[in-house]
This record gives sequence, structure tokens and C-alpha cells, in this order.
Amino acid sequence: MATITAAMVKELRDKTGAGMMDCKTALNETDGDMEAAVDWLRAKGLAKAAKKAGRVAAEGLIGLAGDDKEAAVVEVNSETDFVARNPSFQELVQTIASAAPNAKGDLETLGASPYGETDTSVADTLKEMVGSIGENMTLRRTAHLTAGDGVVASYMHNQSSPGLGKIGVIVALESAGDADALKTFGKQVAMHIAAANPQAVDTDSLDPDLIDRERAVLTEQAKESGKPAEVVTKMVEGRLRKFYEEVVLLQQPFVHDPDNTVAKAVEAAAKDVGAPIKITGFYRFALGEGIDKGESDFAAEVAAAASGA
Repeated sequence: MATITAAMVKELRDKTGAGMMDCKTALNETDGDMEAAVDWLRAKGLAKAAKKAGRVAAEGLIGLAGDDKEAAVVEVNSETDFVARNPSFQELVQTIASAAPNAKGDLETLGASPYGETDTSVADTLKEMVGSIGENMTLRRTAHLTAGDGVVASYMHNQSSPGLGKIGVIVALESAGDADALKTFGKQVAMHIAAANPQAVDTDSLDPDLIDRERAVLTEQAKESGKPAEVVTKMVEGRLRKFYEEVVLLQQPFVHDPDNTVAKAVEAAAKDVGAPIKITGFYRFALGEGIDKGESDFAAEVAAAASGA
């Protein structure tokens, strides 16, 4: 039997929003397996936020840079929003973003890239900024897309200045049609991605492990209905289709026209563009997603849980 620590309980609580004692029970029931514990809580209807990859708890900025054929997105974190609003920090993120297309999505390469026109690397410049401002900062991640016969469109939500904001999206669309019309449609798709947060372009692109986990959770939920096995199977398949509508880009209701899916919107746009359109990839960076910020009352909650154990 695995030893269940307070840190494990906290991690599960942050992932799911479930109560402390429920998290402790889930970990005990799954012998400390974190992913299995998340699924156990979901199956029992106890997880309040299991669909979220993590809690948005970091400050900083998302940066975008590139052109119609190539673009990159970066996330640079700071400890406080006060620093994120600092013009020096904003210039830092803009300059790092401008170097990102050449790094082709490789974080180590970006860190080693020259900072602007200087001989200092991005990583060393970041360290200098930490020393001068007195607040920790990190270059957390970067992603890159290209479009050979098409365009890369982008969108920045909550933009604080050109190319900087809280949610950044880049999306690649391949088409031999009119480039301007394709770019206009691409911007709409990028805005949709910012709002709807899909996990993959199509069902085939979804992580098989994610599908297996979802199927297992839905099966446990359906079994609790007490219905026959063949009915349970149909229930699970129906709920999986609903799951795909939530997480697969092409199956989501298009935010600009909710009566139609993104796939239908692509078909309609192809007529305006004058050629078929294929969405080949996208990246969506939301500031601080998946970064946990400890809660101040956690120690008291652990003490209360321990006393009741």
C-alpha cells in the first residue's frame, strides 16, 4: 500500500477541486496513482474541475510573432501582474517572441538565441532582468507553425499591446485558394480556438490515452445506472460523441455560427477561398495554465484532515 502524503492530497485537490478527504480516499483507493485517482473522483461525481489541465495561477505575458507563412508563440512568466504591466517586461517578452520563429518551437534553442541585436542570450538577459527587478521570471514554453501552401493565422486575447496578451493562438491552414480570404477565415478560427480550447484538430489526432481514460470514466458512470451491459455500451458511445464535440476542433460548434460545426464552417469558407481548406495544426497558450500557486489555508486543512483520519 502506497504512503499517501499531504503533498499528494494537495496535488489531487488542485487538479480536481474535490474536497480534501475525498482526495485522500481516492488516493487510498487507487494506491497512490494520481491519474487513476482523478478518474476515480470523476466517476464518483466528486471532481469539480477535472477537465482543466491545471489551475491558472502564474502572471506574465503570452507573446506572438511571425508572418503569414510562419509564426511562433511564447509564454514568459513573472510573479506578479504588476511586473507584467511593466514596460521593460513587455519589451522583454516582445523581443523574445521576435526570436521565437527562428527557434522552431525548441525552448533550449530560444534560450540560447541572441536577445535582439545584443551579444547576450535570451536566457542570460532574463537572468539579468530577474536581478534588476528582484522578481523571479521564467521562459516557460514556445511553439511554432509553418504553412507551405496556405497561411498561419493568429489571435491574441486580452491584448495589452501588439503581440502581447493573456491567451495567444496560432493556427495553420493549407489551401491553394485566395490568401487574403484564407487569412480572414484563419483569424476567425484562431478566435474560436481561444474561446473553445480544443485539444486536437480531429478525433484521430486525440491522444489515445485520453480517449481510453475518458471511456473508462464514462463506463463507470454508466454502470452506476444499473442498466444492462448492452445499454451501458450505447450510453458510453453516446457520451463519447458528446466528449468529442467538446474537445475536437472540427466537431465543436463554431463560435461565430453556433448552429454549424467548425468542419461545416471550413466547407463554407472553401467556397469563398476558391479551393479546399485543411486545418493542419494549432497551438493555444493561456497564461499560467497548469501552474499551481499554493493556497494559504492548505496547512490548516491538512491538520484538520489528519486529526480526523
